[in-house]
Amino acid sequence: MKTDSATNSRYGRVALVGAGPGDPELITLKGARLLREAEVVIYDNLVDERLLDLAAPDAERVFVGKMTSMHTLPQEEISTLLVSRALAGKFVVRLKGGDPFVFARGGEEMAALLAAGIAVEIVPGVTAAMGAAASFGFPLTHRDLAQSCVFVTGHLQDNSVDLNWPALAQTNQTIVIYMGITGLETISAGLQAAGLAGDTPAALIYRATWPAEKIYPCSLATLPETAHKYAVKPPALIVIGQVLTMISAGT
Repeated sequence: MKTDSATNSRYGRVALVGAGPGDPELITLKGARLLREAEVVIYDNLVDERLLDLAAPDAERVFVGKMTSMHTLPQEEISTLLVSRALAGKFVVRLKGGDPFVFARGGEEMAALLAAGIAVEIVPGVTAAMGAAASFGFPLTHRDLAQSCVFVTGHLQDNSVDLNWPALAQTNQTIVIYMGITGLETISAGLQAAGLAGDTPAALIYRATWPAEKIYPCSLATLPETAHKYAVKPPALIVIGQVLTMISAGT
């Protein structure tokens, strides 16, 4: 998506670019081209820093990474930073892990920029769920195993877990939960209470497509103890569903 108007033509512009799930080769051709053109690159901790080598040597690089309970900058200040650099006439690439519009606060940043009259371009990226499925050889949908796939966030802004358990606890559905490691006990119990069998295949996937990627197959019922046994920490995905029976041999 690209916005344009007579108002914002006086200023610089911003591209919200999906960097992909980790492997730097998974960025799109368009994303790579815009990085080469950028005067300012504002990037997260889930971005492989090798991608920064695509930018010009004199491009400003600003790290605004977020990790659990520790933010380099609050979201409001990141949005202010984007606006200020664009108002100074710069072409800014906001490089975000995964896809800008999948649990990445791209919508908030776009709204702030548009409110300031700044042109915004959105460049999609491979989200973590798709990277995980490709890395470990299981489909997210399958005619016999999963006719739907849902992406949900494992916690709200106040870190509580408040999901629609009956809607999620459906057969023939793949559930992918982002940012859910700290709420595993609630997630496991909530889905089982809503009727999803405890022996439903599940997996914890750490840093999909990165060199350090790991998958920990288990069941819905054993998700919490598996995370504890292997000390699984964010960033990690939770995947639940019969498609996991197709995980590639040898992973």
